[in-house]
Amino acid sequence: MVQVGDRVRVKVLKFDPQSERVSLGMKQTTEDPWLRAGDRYFVEDRVRGKVVSLADYGAFVELEAGIEGLIHVSEMSWTKKVKHPSKVLNVGDEVETVVLQVDARNKRIALGLKQTEINPWNLLRDKYPVNTIVTGKVRSVTSFGIFVGIEDGIDGLIHMQDISWSRKIKNPAETYKKGDEVEAIVLHIDPDKERFALGIKQLTTDPWEKVHDRYPIGSVVTGTVSKLLDFGAIVELEDEVEGLVHASEIRVEKVENVSKVLKVGEEVTAMVINLIPEERKLGLSIRRYQEAQESGDYQEYLKVQKAAPTTIGDLIREKLDVSSLPTAGQEAAAPKAAAKAAPKVEEPKVEVAEEPQAAEEPKAEVAAEATEAADEEKPAE
Repeated sequence: MVQVGDRVRVKVLKFDPQSERVSLGMKQTTEDPWLRAGDRYFVEDRVRGKVVSLADYGAFVELEAGIEGLIHVSEMSWTKKVKHPSKVLNVGDEVETVVLQVDARNKRIALGLKQTEINPWNLLRDKYPVNTIVTGKVRSVTSFGIFVGIEDGIDGLIHMQDISWSRKIKNPAETYKKGDEVEAIVLHIDPDKERFALGIKQLTTDPWEKVHDRYPIGSVVTGTVSKLLDFGAIVELEDEVEGLVHASEIRVEKVENVSKVLKVGEEVTAMVINLIPEERKLGLSIRRYQEAQESGDYQEYLKVQKAAPTTIGDLIREKLDVSSLPTAGQEAAAPKAAAKAAPKVEEPKVEVAEEPQAAEEPKAEVAAEATEAADEEKPAE
């Protein structure tokens, strides 16, 4: 800016006679540009400037004499993680930026470089609506899921809970590695947070949706012991469906150590005693199955189940013997048939006795004599 021998106009800022020092200022000869920066720069304005310096956290751009703005590394690209601004900009570059924030009092202006372009995340919703099936390569594997490349700089996350319907996967690295090609379905896109959620298990039907049809309570199943626990054993019935045999359901005798009774990989047969599909819980019992086999109750149970009535009418017929009852057509003909078959019985004749004639009343004279006689027989008082 200034070379030796140049004549410049300055302003005295401070004078110290004792030390014989004079402080001068050159910028003070003009008005501070920040006083009116709030009136000249507004948020979302597009402004041009020159890169004057680089720092680890961003690049400083001179917008005009005395006013510089900062482009933070996070505002340089929508899709790439810029570790240092020198990967994107160089000192002396002319750049177009967007004003993100203006703080004239503290002499700060935040600029954005990526905002000069369309945010590709805003286009993803239209390009990849929910339930769209996509294919990509695994870019990285973490303890909580895998990242799959969808487009340049845009990765989708398949969380561990969306990899498989089964709970067997504890670490994605056991199943996937960098470079693997996977197929997944779009679950959710959040452009503001730049999150792209994918799922693999959603490509297939949840095996627990109709598990009650395949494993009703009381049914006998065969599976393989996949894991031993302190309180029981996990038995795999089919891919993604497992059941628990509690220690108390292994045998009649108390089981102190499950590993002494069952081994991983061992095939066992058990009876389904509990089922809660919404909680993905299926209880099994080896003990009850064996008891039922020994007593024969289970075979009887199967017979009853096969012949079980399915309608109200069947249930009533099961309780009442209605095989001998007439049908509706027979009910109407029954009285006529009964009348023809019944022998004729002569009705007994009833002789009605003639009522006796009423006795004639005694004549008055006779009645008087009887009265007098009765008076004579009375003892004297």
